[in-house]
Amino acid sequence: MAPLAPSPAKAGPHRQDGEEASTPARSHPGWAEAERLAVLERYLALGTGPEPAFDGIVQLAAELLEAPIAAISLIGADRHWLMAEAGLGQREWPLDHAFCLQALRQPGGLVVPDIAADARFAALPMPEGHCRPRFYAAALLETSGGLPLGTLCVLDGSPRPEGLTPRQRRVLGGLARQAMGELELRCLRAGQEAAALRHRQILDSATDLAIIGTDLEGRVTGWNAGAEALLGWRAAEMLGQTAHRFFTPEDRAARQPEEEMRLALEAGGSADERWHLRADGSTFWASGSMRVLRDEAGTATGFVKLLRDQTERHKAHEALQASNERYRLIARATADAVWDWDLARNRVEWTEALEATYGHRPDTVEPSHAWWLAQIHPDDRAGVERSLRAAIAQGESHWAREHRFRRADGSHATVLNRGFLLRDAEGRATRVLGAMLDLSGLRQAEAALRRSEDRLRLALAAARIGTFDYHVPDSRLSWDNRCRELFGVAPGQSVSYEETFLPCLHPEDREAAHAAVLRALDPNGTGGFSIEYRTIGHSDGVERWVAANGQAFFEGGVATRLTGTVLDIGARKLAEARQRELNARLEALVEARTRALRKSEEQLRQSQKMEAVGQLTGGIAHDFNNLLAGISGNLELLAARTAQGRYREVERYANAAQGAARRAAALTHRLLAFSRRQTLDPRPTDANRLVVGMEELVRRTVGPAITLEVVQAGGLWPTLVDPHQLENALLNLCINARDAMPGGGQLTIETANRWLDNRTAQEQDLPPGQYISLCVSDTGTGMTPEVVAKAFDPFFTTKPLGQGTGLGLSMVYGFARQSGGQVRIYSEPGDGTTVCLYLPRHLGEAEPPEPAPAVPEAPPARQGETVLVVDDEPTVRMLVTEVLEELGYAALEAADGPAGLRLLQSGARIDLLVTDVGLPGGMNGRQMVDAAREARPDLKVLFITGYAENAVVGNGRLEPGMHVMTKPFALEALAARITELIAAD
Repeated sequence: MAPLAPSPAKAGPHRQDGEEASTPARSHPGWAEAERLAVLERYLALGTGPEPAFDGIVQLAAELLEAPIAAISLIGADRHWLMAEAGLGQREWPLDHAFCLQALRQPGGLVVPDIAADARFAALPMPEGHCRPRFYAAALLETSGGLPLGTLCVLDGSPRPEGLTPRQRRVLGGLARQAMGELELRCLRAGQEAAALRHRQILDSATDLAIIGTDLEGRVTGWNAGAEALLGWRAAEMLGQTAHRFFTPEDRAARQPEEEMRLALEAGGSADERWHLRADGSTFWASGSMRVLRDEAGTATGFVKLLRDQTERHKAHEALQASNERYRLIARATADAVWDWDLARNRVEWTEALEATYGHRPDTVEPSHAWWLAQIHPDDRAGVERSLRAAIAQGESHWAREHRFRRADGSHATVLNRGFLLRDAEGRATRVLGAMLDLSGLRQAEAALRRSEDRLRLALAAARIGTFDYHVPDSRLSWDNRCRELFGVAPGQSVSYEETFLPCLHPEDREAAHAAVLRALDPNGTGGFSIEYRTIGHSDGVERWVAANGQAFFEGGVATRLTGTVLDIGARKLAEARQRELNARLEALVEARTRALRKSEEQLRQSQKMEAVGQLTGGIAHDFNNLLAGISGNLELLAARTAQGRYREVERYANAAQGAARRAAALTHRLLAFSRRQTLDPRPTDANRLVVGMEELVRRTVGPAITLEVVQAGGLWPTLVDPHQLENALLNLCINARDAMPGGGQLTIETANRWLDNRTAQEQDLPPGQYISLCVSDTGTGMTPEVVAKAFDPFFTTKPLGQGTGLGLSMVYGFARQSGGQVRIYSEPGDGTTVCLYLPRHLGEAEPPEPAPAVPEAPPARQGETVLVVDDEPTVRMLVTEVLEELGYAALEAADGPAGLRLLQSGARIDLLVTDVGLPGGMNGRQMVDAAREARPDLKVLFITGYAENAVVGNGRLEPGMHVMTKPFALEALAARITELIAAD
């Protein structure tokens, strides 16, 4: 086709006879041009670039319809746009060159077999450079609503008188529908993209709201800008990660993310508030919700989670809760009945104190202002209501009123009611918060205080006691009238510390009184003020004695006041002076009387001592006279029979004399035990075994009329005593028990472990601790308390004359005390007697019993062995020397300590020293031995004594290398002991 250049005068499409050239018709049956253009605009097809789908349709149309030109033509309001073309080479055409304008008006499309022959198109200009086509066929691009947007057209440079075959028409219509489908698809896609863009913009615009999409496993699929801003992770960092990442470790451990998804699946959604993590590790309080995402079939495909930072609100809520809790606790802690009046609702709420203080139970209280007014005393009600309404109306912020309030029991309490008014922005009162304090107790206390002050004032006046009040900061002094009297100051006259108090003090007392005031005002002291001083009357010059007492008060560590009382003590001081004079005279009399009493007591003690000594010596003399009579008489008969040659009776008299001598020895042993000066040989002793060993002897001693029972304690502790002396003590107690049962009875020997606490030990006159007891009980006549009190006295006996020495229990008492124990008697007349020995426990094992060895015959001495004998009694020296000579020992003799020491300090051989303890010459036996052992440290010593003093033998204990024998003794025993000691290494 050759280019056709239309004339400008003939421009204007669609023009037919009688028509003006114009744009497409503005209306058409079934649609309007404005509507069509609006729909076309929504397709966004004008001005687009090449698109393969549309280009393919155009190429296919040209091929199938065998046309050199094909195009998808769209007609806009002011442009003709070829969305796709083939054979034309350009995309936009002038609007007045458009063949399609005419086609839009033809339902079903338009076919022009020969354009040149069609008057409608004869004058239609063609763009420069293009040949005028002769054939034109177009199918409409119609929406589903029937609006034509454009055409799919083909053009040919040659006419086609037959037009289009039916097949070609179908092909062209089908391709037009395909193109419209592509437009629809393109429009839908563009709408989706726009919707997605708008959706994304909407989501990203919510920067304070995190919107997070996840799949069913909790992996993140969507992450908006709000999530980035709130949580700190970028979308690229979170996509594909699990939502666990922004949960706290505690919630992850509790599987809270899984629980949220489970609840959302079950209920369609879930909501919660909790702490979450940010990327920087910080936490924030979030309110969150989760919803399930479902497809068209309703199948769950994932979740969307919304999170909003509510940290400040949460903190404010916690602070509000804490404040409310403090308010509640304060309201509960106070006795005030707190009330809250909501003016808009006219509702009054009360705290629990309304019931606690005034007795109104909650179920009896109406939450109204009227109920509160009804409880106010009728005489006070109008005034309370009027003052409160005035405070509300006049813009006041506080209100207070004292009135009477009815309790639940009908009585009225005096209360102080205070309120705080809350107002809105316009200044209108909206609420009144108040508290009602019960003043009844205070008013009663005030009344009681006034009564007390009245009584105090009257009492002070009656007792003539004055008061003072010293204000330290300004040195102001306040005195009542009585205080003024004591300082000689007239009523109403002004007083001060410097000008009145100090000058009115006696010169001798002024410094001490001022110092007492300063001590009271010292913040490091107690604040107490107490002193007695003399005053010199300011106006009358009279001297008075005053006792002042007071207390200082401090503020901020500084003394502010000193208050107290003053009392006239002149009469007391006068009485004290007289009393001192009287006391001095009485003390002199008492001292003289005391000296006389002490002298009388000393004379009495000397008299009692002489009486005791007389009783003791009388008893000893009586017993020894009897024994000496037996000894001397038998010795006289022995001498007479020997002189007469009657030797057969010599042995009988000798045995009788020896028996009397042994009884005399036993008597001296008892005397030593009583004096607690006998030498003991303490050993760890099993008292049970000792009792068993003596059981047969005791049975023979007490006789068949008395039943003996022995009760032994299991696990009895050992005791450290002299077993022989314990045997003697036990035998003495059994003999006394036998004598108390002349008609027979029951005798019990019992052992036991005893643990004496402080109280029991004090009663027994013993140190607290562990002891064993050895008790002898009888069913005899018993003893009166008077007899028990004297039982341990020497020579005291209840037996007939000649049947007892009175030394048995004395010996037991002395042995017990010397062994560190005690003896006690428990007896009632007619109920028998129990005597208990208490002996200290020994922490160790008891020694096994040793059989009493027979006295062996002493072997002869070795050549040169020498024994020194020191004794002030010549007879004793003679006897010992005789024994030594018979044994073959050399014997040296000395009559006193100094003589013996001279021999010991000489170079003479001395293998053994035999010495008495009590020696004349100013040196006893122990002192002599101690001096001799300085030169002879290994000296062997045998003390022979009838009176072993504690000072000599170390409080009853012998040192190594020292031994003792008590006079009298058998000569065979002395010989054996001497030989044993010399032979010992």
